[in-house]
Amino acid sequence: MTAMGGGVAAGFEPVREAFAENFVRHGDIGAAVCVYRDGRPVVDLWGGTADRDTGRPWERDTLQLVYSATKGATATAAHMLAQRGLLDLDAPVAEYWPEFAAGGKADIPVRWLLSHRAGLVTLDQPIPLTEALSWHPMAAALAAQRPVWTPGTAHGYHGRTWGWLVGEVIRRVSGRTPGRFFSDEIAAPLGLDFFIGLPPDERHRVSRMVYRKPDVDLTTLPPESVPEELREQVAAWSDPHSFSNRAFAVTRPAAIDFDSPEVQAAEMPSSNGIGTARALARMYAALIGEVEGVRLLTAETAASAATEQSAGMDQVLMAPSRFGSGYQLPTEDNPMTGPSAFGHNGRGGSLAFADPGHGIAFGYVMNHIVSGSDDVRAEALIDAVRRSPA
Repeated sequence: MTAMGGGVAAGFEPVREAFAENFVRHGDIGAAVCVYRDGRPVVDLWGGTADRDTGRPWERDTLQLVYSATKGATATAAHMLAQRGLLDLDAPVAEYWPEFAAGGKADIPVRWLLSHRAGLVTLDQPIPLTEALSWHPMAAALAAQRPVWTPGTAHGYHGRTWGWLVGEVIRRVSGRTPGRFFSDEIAAPLGLDFFIGLPPDERHRVSRMVYRKPDVDLTTLPPESVPEELREQVAAWSDPHSFSNRAFAVTRPAAIDFDSPEVQAAEMPSSNGIGTARALARMYAALIGEVEGVRLLTAETAASAATEQSAGMDQVLMAPSRFGSGYQLPTEDNPMTGPSAFGHNGRGGSLAFADPGHGIAFGYVMNHIVSGSDDVRAEALIDAVRRSPA
């Protein structure tokens, strides 16, 4: 039986049962889940193995890289600047970042960066990874890049570039890198164990990831053997020139080792946030209410951030998606806990969100990166939250 730490408030026992079941039936190796209700923690659980090679157990303070769940933290920083009157989301990006006007981008508003409408999902010329990790070369390359579709006419998931695009606006407006702004203005007031740019002395706490390949690689099958509803998506995965592939190939090499010290220490505000489920849940709780006297966004700002900006067929994912200004919104595949919820998932299973309609904030992180539609771990936990007291 997997060792488990932490606890749950009365009535939230279904979440503990679902968390344990994820290890038994659904492939969790090391994981943590935290739920806040009305600004107070009601679930805080962790368990399993943080490093399979050494057998290091997952402890209360184990840190986990959460891939694109990082985007929720970065979006929060942008909305805090907007709330302070320092950033107008409907103003042209070039007002804050003059170089961005190149390539026909002078009129693109900041909101289109947040909502994946800018058509800047890739680079014509990918840049060396070492340069991308040093920040400025990637920002310069994106400033020079022409959009690959007419901005505002469609949306497509800016999987990698989003972090540098939104992050550079944050840097220009605040005078601080997005990781430093997050540390100073969000993590410090709330006491969050979460980093965009990992300090070297925290690396010993980071869990190592385990990757599970799909049982069947659909791209190797004849088209007629692929389920009809997936054929367009699989065709895009099979085409190296598609947006689906190019959006994640903006560096040379395209493949990035997210376990490496260099990648974890850099700031990639779309992809390399590292922290605990507790930190994510606590941050989202502070977006919709007070947490020990700290509230990050007003109700008006949070509602504006969660107002739908993009919906329908995603030009990168080749499947329907919904976005507010930086946050994902509920879909059939990612229902969260209600229609008013907003947050962000991450590659392989991590998920964090707030649901103001139910007063819930949720964070789930894990080290077993599972690809495909058969990953039910977060969904099982969310179902258990729904069965717990309203």
